[in-house]
Order: sequence, then C-alpha cells, then structure tokens
Amino acid sequence: MTSTSLDAGVEETHLAQHAPTRLRAEHLLEAMGTANTRPRLSWCPPEGTLLQAAYQITTSNGWDTGRMESAQHLLVPYSGPALESRSRFEWQVRTWNTNADGTETESAWSKPMPVELGLLHASDWAARWIGPEEPVVPAPRERPGYALHKTFTVAAAPEVGRAYATAHGIYELFLNGQRVGDQQLTPGSTSYNTTLQVQAYDITALLRPGTNTIRAVLTDGWYRGTFGYTRDAGMYGTHTALLAQLELRSGDSRTVIGTDESWLVSRSEILSADLMGGQRVDFRRLDEPEGKESAAPKELQAPKGSAAVVRNGSYETLTGPVAPPTRLVEELVPVSITRLASGHQVVDFGQNIHGWVRLTRLGAPGETVTLVYGEALGADGDVTLDHLRPHDFRRPGQFLSAGQVDEVTASGAPGEVFEPRHTTHGFQYVSVQGLPADLAPGDITACLVQTDLESLGTFTCSDERLNKLHEIVQWSFRDNACEVPTDCPQREKAGWTGDWQLFVPTAAYLYDVAGFSRKWLNDVRADQWENGVIANISPSPGPDTTSADFMAFVNGSAGWGDAIVMVPWELYLATRDTHILEENWEAMKRWLGFVRTTAESNRHPDRAAANPAPAPHEQYLWDTGFHWGEWMEPDGPEPDLFAARSADHGIVATAYYRNTTTLMALIAGALGRREEAVVLAELSENVRQAWSTEYLDSAGHVTQPSQANCVRALAFDLVREEQRAAVTAQLVSLIRAAGTHVGTGFLATPYLLPVLAENGELDLAYELLMQDSEPSWLVMVDRGATTMWELWNGLDADGHPRQSLNHYSKGAVVSFLHRYTAGLRQAPGSAGYERIIIEPRPGAGLTSAATSHISPQGLIEVQWVTDDGGLQLSAAVPPGTIAEVRLPGQPPAVAGPGKHHFPAPASGGTTPEPQLVRSAP
Repeated sequence: MTSTSLDAGVEETHLAQHAPTRLRAEHLLEAMGTANTRPRLSWCPPEGTLLQAAYQITTSNGWDTGRMESAQHLLVPYSGPALESRSRFEWQVRTWNTNADGTETESAWSKPMPVELGLLHASDWAARWIGPEEPVVPAPRERPGYALHKTFTVAAAPEVGRAYATAHGIYELFLNGQRVGDQQLTPGSTSYNTTLQVQAYDITALLRPGTNTIRAVLTDGWYRGTFGYTRDAGMYGTHTALLAQLELRSGDSRTVIGTDESWLVSRSEILSADLMGGQRVDFRRLDEPEGKESAAPKELQAPKGSAAVVRNGSYETLTGPVAPPTRLVEELVPVSITRLASGHQVVDFGQNIHGWVRLTRLGAPGETVTLVYGEALGADGDVTLDHLRPHDFRRPGQFLSAGQVDEVTASGAPGEVFEPRHTTHGFQYVSVQGLPADLAPGDITACLVQTDLESLGTFTCSDERLNKLHEIVQWSFRDNACEVPTDCPQREKAGWTGDWQLFVPTAAYLYDVAGFSRKWLNDVRADQWENGVIANISPSPGPDTTSADFMAFVNGSAGWGDAIVMVPWELYLATRDTHILEENWEAMKRWLGFVRTTAESNRHPDRAAANPAPAPHEQYLWDTGFHWGEWMEPDGPEPDLFAARSADHGIVATAYYRNTTTLMALIAGALGRREEAVVLAELSENVRQAWSTEYLDSAGHVTQPSQANCVRALAFDLVREEQRAAVTAQLVSLIRAAGTHVGTGFLATPYLLPVLAENGELDLAYELLMQDSEPSWLVMVDRGATTMWELWNGLDADGHPRQSLNHYSKGAVVSFLHRYTAGLRQAPGSAGYERIIIEPRPGAGLTSAATSHISPQGLIEVQWVTDDGGLQLSAAVPPGTIAEVRLPGQPPAVAGPGKHHFPAPASGGTTPEPQLVRSAP
C-alpha cells in the first residue's frame, strides 16, 4: 500500500524567507514589445516552500492584488489598468507559504519583471513600408543587400527612445554606428501572409544631442530567398521592404521618425545573401561615410544614397513576440586548423553547430576568401557537401546545390571583420580557401545561433557513452531550434510537423519550449488547408500556395498532420496551460474532420478488389492518400514519394487516427467539453476495434509484422490488455531476429524502449540502448558524432557521410534515460508536474544516474547510486508537488516538498511492476 507519511525517507526541508523566482509574462522571460493586453503572470514559489497559501502582486502602474488566498502561481491573468500601445509596467510578487509545522512564512518580494507593449494598431504607425528601387530583380542567390538610412537632429537626448522595426526580408538596425539590440535574423520566421513579428528596442542610450543616423541593412531572408529542400525562392514576394519607427519621448512630447520616401538607399557591402546559399561580401563597395562624426567601423556608417521607394505592405499582420528571440548564444574556438596540399585550410570546431563564423584575418586588399561550411570531410581531407545536396524533383536524377558557401573580399581597412549575419549554416568544419596567411585559433570563431531557450533538464550516469549520447541529442536540438523547430540546419531548415511531434516531449523536458512551440503552432494553423489538411512544413506560404504546388499530394500524412493535436497536448502536460489547447482546438477538429471523412469515404483499391462490399469496421480505417509511413526504417525500401501516393499505409495511418481521437477526448475533458469528450472516446474505441480487426490475427499477432507496427500497437493501446503479451512477444522476436538491433524509423523510435520497459522487457530495452553495432544509437557515439544523424548509418564504417548528420528525431530516446534510467516522470493524469513518480529502473550495469528538471512548480532532482548495501536514492521535490517514490522491495511512499533520502536494501524482495505513465494513452 502507498504510504502517505513524509517520514518514508529522511526529509531535509529548508525554510527561509526566499523570494519567488522565474517570473514570466505568458511564457516569456522577456516581454518587450508584446501585443498581449492581458498577459498571464507566473512564478515559482520560494525555495523551501511546502505549499503556497497566498500571494500578492503589485505593479508600477498601480495594480495591487492585495493578499490573495490561493495556491495559484501559474498563468495568473493581469487585471490592472487597461494596457494600450507602448504601455509599460514592472511587476513583482510575494507569497505566504505553509511550513511543515503548519505555520506560515511570508516571502520577500521577487525581483521586478518589466512588461512593455509594442504598437498594437495600424493607426500607431506613422512609418511607411519602403525599399530599394529594383526595376529588375536579380536571380535568387544573386540579390544584393541594401542599406537604408536617415539622418535626423535632436536638440537634447530624449528621456526615452524606442525603435520598432520589421521587414520583408532580414534586417539589422544601426544607430550612430552601433548595432541596435542583440537579436539575430530579425524579424524571424513566420507565415508572413498572416503573421509578421515586430521587434521593439530600447535605444535611449544610443541617442545623442545633435545629429543622429539610423541605418538598416536589408536582405532576402525567408521572405524572398531560396528555402528548404526544393530551394524555392520568392515564397512571399519579389521585393524586400523595411518598416521602422523611432519614437523619442521627453515629458509629454514625442518625436517620431518613421521610414518614408525621405530615407536614402545605397548599395551595401553585401553582394548577395541567401539563407541556403550563403553570403558574399565585398568591403570595397562601401561608400565613404558622410562627414567624419563617427569613429565606428566603416561598415557600420551610413553612406550616401538615392531616395527610397514606398511599397505596399500590411499593418494588420504585425504582432509582438510570442517566443524568445534568436541570438548568438555561444562561441566556439577551433580544436584544429589543417593546411592541405591544395592550400585550403580546414578548421575543425569539434562540434556540429548552426550559425556562422567570425573571421578577423582577411586577405590583402582586393583578395577574396571563400568559406565552405560542412559536417564532414571527404577522402582528400577537405569539407564535403555531396551528402547534403537535395534531389531536384523537377529534373529526376539530378541534384541541387548544397549551398553553405560564403565569400569575403577585403578592402584593407583596419579592424575589418567578416561575420555573415544574413545567412546561416550547419557545420563542424569550415574550409577556408584563398587565404595565403596561416590562420591562428584566435582568427576564426564559430557562432552558435539559436532561439534563446532556457535550459530546464539535465541527465548524467555512470556510463560515459550514455552521457555523450545525451549531450549530442541536446546539441542536435539546439542546432535545430532557430525560430522554428527545424529538421536539419543545413539541407532544409524547415519546420517539419512530424519531426516536432515526436521530439517535443523530450524537448519540453530539456528546454522551455512553450513560447517557441506556440509561435510555431500559430503558423501551423495559418497554413492549414480549408479541408483540414495540415501542411507538412510550417511556416509556409499558406494553403493557397501549398495546395497548388506540384508536390501538394504529400501533405496530410498521418504522423505529420497529427502534430496539431500531439504538440499542444505535450505542451499542456509540461505547463498545465489549457489556453494552448483552446487556441488549437478548432484546428484539431478540422484535422480530425479531414481524417474521418477520408476514412469513411474512401477504400484502398486493393481492399476493394479483394472484397467489393466493405466490412462494417472499414469506415474507421484510414487506408488511402499519401503517407510518409515509418520513414527511414533500417534496411527498408528506398523512399519513393510517387509510389507512396497509392500505397496502403492503413496500418500506420489508422493507428494515428486512434491516437489522435484518444488525445482529443482527453483534451476535450481538460477544456471542460464533456459531451465532446464522450463522443471522441467512443470514436477512438471504434477506430481501435477496426485496427484490431484488420491488423491482428487470431493469435493476437500483428499481420504486417515490423518493429514499428508492434510498437505502435502497444504504445497507442491498439490491442486489448489480454493481447499485449502476444504482441510484446512478437516485438521481442523481431528484435532478436534483427540481431538485437533497432528496426524502427522516424515515427516509432521514441516509443520503442518505453514500450519494452512497460511490458516486462526492461533488460531488452537496455540491450538495445547499449547496442554498439549498426544500427544503434551508440554507433553514432563511437564514430564521433556530435549531433544525431538522420540515418542510422549517417557516417558509415568507412567514414562516408550519408544525408544530414544533424537531425534530432532519433534523439527522443533520451526520454528513456530521464523517465526510466534516472526514474523521473509525471504521474498519470497530472499536468505541470503537480504529481510525479520517482522510480529508478537501473540496467546495463549502471551504478548511478541523476536527472533534474525545472518544472512549473520548481526544481525537481533525482539521484541514485548502487553499492553493496543496495540502492540509495536522493530526491528534491518542489513546492506544491507530491511525489510517489517506488523502490525495489519497498512499499511505495509519498513524499512532499523538500529533500529526501531513501534506501533500498540489496536483499529486498520484488514488488509488482507498476503502471508507467505514457504521454499518449
């Protein structure tokens, strides 16, 4: 029986008058320029708190809740004075907290958090959209960057200065020679036809009395540059444009300087800039600056130019930030620099990353240095890009360029630095070509560029190879968390729905991806077709474009489109934010409507040929349309998209039909939609029975035997309880027949080890985890991978690279390390980590493991070690959280907030295997 005594372990509760921490507005650490007029405020109770009894919020604009008798500390709606454009306030909170002896402790006030709104209405904009005169648009990858600037005079430095800016393209702002802010790749990637982000900057410290110059550099970016696997260009338009507004305030007066025809446009040093192709710079092309008032580097000063052209542009699609900004978050130095016989210098940074390099040693005046970025080296020791070249679907058998090449021509000016901030690359190696001088490590720096996500989770154990595996998974996600969750940072950089739905549970444990994912889901909804189809990739140019494309048929696939249901559900589990469910509910229903209509209206031709009259259960089989299927199964057939268009993927698609209806029933329940929950649960059961009727034989075995199909049967509860043993035995047999190797591709891999552990095969799960021959995770570790590969043999035994070497999807395996090896997971029915289960399940000879996670309640820590005396567990439980601790040979114990120690003697008996939580029922 479960004990409810906190004395089950040795408790160490530390009570002190600490302050609440981790203040948030919505899910943002920084709320500058937000468009939300009623932001929800969150915090973590002070360390040492058992339970929050009350709180008080106070703000600089006069709102004070007084003491509120409530344990709520997540997503408390702002209820102060009405917020308008430019409104700003700081808020802080204190709490009253219950102690172990029943007494109450008042906390200190938290540090204040500022919240500032941007421009909310089209009428707030005096600025106009402007751009360069460009009668003939150059070819993609050959389009130059332009500088747009204006000089203005102020009598005195203002008390407050703000800049609001966005673009059709990528922009950077400079004020008086200084770069404004530290955000990169602005305005970011969104479905521009519906959403365009505006950045708000505090420029007060950059303004000066007298003459000031504001300058913007504008390039193609996602707006009209080449993009994705197909390298399509001009997805949103043919001409770049800038919209910027400076507001200088002192007292009651306000001066506005907005983009208009008075701004001047000039050529910039950027000959071309493309997110896929690379950036070319010729510093000789910079004009002499006007006057001599600035001592800033030449490339930051404003040249002369011609009048800007006013362009048409929407003000209705403009919005503030929902996700953290993209920044340069880390810099790496070379681990080696090698001069080849060709004269090329190959720089190895020791880590596959996303971003660019900063080069401070350039050639002589007029000399051009070429930088080729890549993930692998060829037989000649130089960077190879062959494995990153995408197929040209318009020319079968041909391949497109891999891109990833920068060029810089020096002018010879002192202090000249090349940093291509208008492109990005995926790379570990850079081939520096055309530079006679030998590079020193201080001459070149790798810059990691990603959305600036807060780290939440950690893991370590006694096996260094597993530690390395966990590390490369984290790196792979970081490299693919740039504006949207991309599949890879080099060949495509695309927000594939299938990749994110299968990795988001892992990502949400390791990083705060709530705002990041909400921003992406806004685009997924915007890109949804009228018939409910979810596009494969978001952001995209929108349903009118994607539905008319010659490859439109590949959209609407099971496991990809289901992301509109699976991703919000996982975010809810991580945050307990029902608003994420609510804002995606209608899109979920439209997607399910498409699936249901397709299942009820269509039969696969092969099934119809075999039995002209459909069986009653077939109305619940989703067996037509294009599906990616399991995708990239080891030893599976080569992908053939056109053949897949008519293939029968019903066993996969119907499984996702079941899973999506199950999740939507749970979501409806969480939203208080009880009648809809009942209807959805009934539909889910009908789909389960149809799948079982069609794809199980009389012995309870899957009729299309594969590891993936067996895994889904168990993970998605497609089989009855009494059939689980037979399907488990079938899965074990398939694994053994594969030499105890992984046989799953993209979709089923995250569930493989958990399914084995949940069904009495923990030892086999560890055997697969520790397998070090191909295909396996540890092959990647042993062959020197620093990120996860797209293919199990991404770098073969001879060192030849195959496809992308930076795909996070297979890295979802590390959730097994968190939930089973270290033993921390949410309890069934919990959201936001209010209730957790701590149950280490050691294996593979591991003698220790530890994990931590900063939950919405606070920091959770679990650590265990084994010795001759058995297993020793230490755990830290945050305020407002209840943990059930399960150890071998011991009765389950309930532990409340505080620090605990639990021994499990080696001589202890066994306990019944508990039911383990699954994200997807």
